[in-house]
Amino acid sequence: MKQGLPALLGAQFFSAFADNAILFIVIGMVLRNGQSDGWYVPALQSVFLVAFVLLAPWVGRFADSHAKPRVMIIASLFKIAGVLMIILGIDALPAYSLIGVGAAIFGPAKYGVLPEMLGHDRLVKANGWLEGSTILAIISGTVLGARLADWNGEWALRTVLLAYLISIAALFLMPPLPPRGTSQGKPLADFLRMMRGFFVTARARFSMLGASLFWGASAVLRVLIVAWAPQVLNTVKASDIAALTLYLAIGIIAGAALVPHLIPIEYLRRARLAAYAMSLFIIILSFTHSELAASTTLFCIGFAGGLFVVPINAALQEIGHRSIGSGGAVAIQNFFENLAMLLTVGTYTAVASVGAPPVASILVLGLCVLVATIIVSWHLPPDPKQN
Repeated sequence: MKQGLPALLGAQFFSAFADNAILFIVIGMVLRNGQSDGWYVPALQSVFLVAFVLLAPWVGRFADSHAKPRVMIIASLFKIAGVLMIILGIDALPAYSLIGVGAAIFGPAKYGVLPEMLGHDRLVKANGWLEGSTILAIISGTVLGARLADWNGEWALRTVLLAYLISIAALFLMPPLPPRGTSQGKPLADFLRMMRGFFVTARARFSMLGASLFWGASAVLRVLIVAWAPQVLNTVKASDIAALTLYLAIGIIAGAALVPHLIPIEYLRRARLAAYAMSLFIIILSFTHSELAASTTLFCIGFAGGLFVVPINAALQEIGHRSIGSGGAVAIQNFFENLAMLLTVGTYTAVASVGAPPVASILVLGLCVLVATIIVSWHLPPDPKQN
């Protein structure tokens, strides 16, 4: 089972790399065609996220009722179909939504397979590797996708297609895992039942709401940097803006690597301190005016975010594996996280359309994260080993 982890990390890296590269490739195509309407790029991100919300009652059940490596292969085929649609000249909105369907199916399987392969003592460390691999793929896909789009759109799309194929090849190297089994009830009713059962403890509620808080804030910050960097740092190229987010990714990877030493899964309450730090660094970012200060602050935001989200993910997987099934738990997690991203990005899109400045928006984002962390942590009980 330990040999399956490198294969999973490789499959996840190339899949997430391609997911993010294709977004910036399409953005580059839109800019070259002069279709830089303010609604189109946020719409691209929205159609990708919609599948996570709408398919949540079904994807967890699907992941638990089949061997999870095979589920990830099926999900990758959806993504490949979306890329082929763009290559054939079909509008990117329906194509990217199909890629979103593949990503929604992929998520419960990739996280749900960890507790099936690994024991309790290695779960947090494996999550750190998986989260670090994912963030590295997101940023490298963003940066390389933007540069490939500037160079040659056709070859950029071929590169994405190759990345998905490599991901599928890595999945064939994973060990065979039997289906966990799932309920035979109605999917939507079963999903609501699992949701009610999952939130019975304060630990589960904190973990789920905390993960949603992190990804909602991250989604808005990613959009904000695109508007903030040209205004404050005078960056003019999309590839330069994409490269700026590299510091955010390095910070998350560093934080994820230190999680097993600083926040073991038994001491989940400590994660709230990292969330407070993340909110404060977001506020500091709104006052920076140089590239060095911005890069340093983005690294600190990422570092705190990595410390916050990795133990929360591990707790969610362990709680789900012991109760409703790891795939079902991750599907619920995806539902709340992507609903949070839809709501936060949609809210920012609305205020930006009426002229809200990026600097003020970053300040408000940091204050919102601070207040939300206080609310989410309010009823969190002491850690068991601290009693």
